[in-house]
Amino acid sequence: MRILIDCRGKNMTSTTLDQGNTNADGVLLTSDGIPLKQKLVQTTKKARSRAFLLTLPLVLFLIISFVVPIGQMLFRSVHNPAGTNVLPNFAVAIKNWDGIGFPSEETFELFVKDMQIARKNREIGKTVGNLATRMNYAIPGSRSLFTSTSRKLSTITEGPYKEALFKIDKKWDNQIIWRNLKRVSSDYTIAFYLAALDHKYDDNGNIVAAEELYQIYVSNFFKTLRLSAIITFLCLIIAFPVSYLLSVLPLRTSNLLMILVLLPFWTSLLVRTTAWIAILQTQGVINDILVFIGLISDDGRIQMIYNQTGTIIAMVHILLPFMILPLFSVMKTIPVSYMRAARSMGATPFTAYRRVYFPLTLPGIAAGTLLVFILAIGYYITPALVGGEDGLLISNLIAYHIQKSLNWSLGAALGTILLVVVLVLYWLYNKLVGIDKLSFG
Repeated sequence: MRILIDCRGKNMTSTTLDQGNTNADGVLLTSDGIPLKQKLVQTTKKARSRAFLLTLPLVLFLIISFVVPIGQMLFRSVHNPAGTNVLPNFAVAIKNWDGIGFPSEETFELFVKDMQIARKNREIGKTVGNLATRMNYAIPGSRSLFTSTSRKLSTITEGPYKEALFKIDKKWDNQIIWRNLKRVSSDYTIAFYLAALDHKYDDNGNIVAAEELYQIYVSNFFKTLRLSAIITFLCLIIAFPVSYLLSVLPLRTSNLLMILVLLPFWTSLLVRTTAWIAILQTQGVINDILVFIGLISDDGRIQMIYNQTGTIIAMVHILLPFMILPLFSVMKTIPVSYMRAARSMGATPFTAYRRVYFPLTLPGIAAGTLLVFILAIGYYITPALVGGEDGLLISNLIAYHIQKSLNWSLGAALGTILLVVVLVLYWLYNKLVGIDKLSFG
């Protein structure tokens, strides 16, 4: 008999077997004497290897551009070795201190000597400035204490080191500084997650709410979610009738209008955003038109820029195509005869739309809303240019800590929390809607 072995859609190979081509155990053999089952396993393994090699470039790209950066962000959010890099010997000794009173004289000696070495060190990450910056996160305003003291430590050549340090600056006679130095001397900490959640360590090492002045991150997270939801809703309201119109018009007309929908993609995002600044500002186009037709006075011009209003308007314009495309692709596949059939069965136009047409568009609505919401929640350039202080999103605060304040650990903690929030929302979305129901046509 002849047995055909299908290699997962690849070339067909045939092996001729005689009725008696079996081994002593009755196992079927191929013409080259290999058991048929083993031959199938080998063929399947080769097919899988070829498939893996074809996808290997994509896998490497995802690992390098996606997995590794996220892993570094997660690691950076809890890892800050400034204390051990600058004060290696002191960091080991301070761990044995119970936090009561002051550390021992030997610990003070190690602190002074480590600071003297760090003063001369020019290696990246091991200077007094790095330690001063890290301590300033824990005790705002303490940076100057470390930098000024490091310049005067050369005068200390022998003990007692504790009294000599207190003589340089009386601020060292404060147990709070040394308790924070003990926490900073640990490479791993959750202090940045506490700061990202508007909390901190108090003087006794307990977790408490931060001062009201520093409680800015949690409220910004909620503002980001709220603005993203508003932007997504407005995109849906505007995109739904546009997508319906595109789906029912003749092909030639709908293609022409689709070019207008895609036209913003051919223009720089920066240009589109700055154009909204010219349109929305108090001396801009919209206000000039309103003044010209008499709806508002020249002194009553509307402030539509550098606030949440500007952020919403500009982001709705930018993200609108991402809602139109999935809606259009789904609506285009809905036969017009469905509505006619519903009307012929006695349904009113609204009932036919509500009971027949709208449910069929839900996969497109689900895909569009998920896409727009996730894009909006992490948008950066548009809020930075048109949002002002009131319209900034959490992504702008992350960028601030990465680019300006150089508090990378806090920026990484904020980014990790944002990632967790998105994953939780994605999970809830899957439970309520079902990701398997999403459709792009």
